[in-house]
Amino acid sequence: PTRRSSDLPLPATYEAALQELETLVQQLESGQLPLDQLLGHYQRGSALLAFCRDRLQAVEQQIQVLDGSTLKPWNGA
Repeated sequence: PTRRSSDLPLPATYEAALQELETLVQQLESGQLPLDQLLGHYQRGSALLAFCRDRLQAVEQQIQVLDGSTLKPWNGA
């Protein structure tokens, strides 16, 4: 049996999840997917988005701990 994209395990890294999410968005926006694949891609995209949000929240919490519980703006340096 074929595995649906929504059944795949989540990527190991934020960057890999973001790359896959960008690919899914391009495919969804193309309008070329059959309805059953559209639903699977949408579900996978939702799972990837939640994964990315969780990773970002975890990093924010680590920054708060390092900066004494006060989240400071990050200037990219």
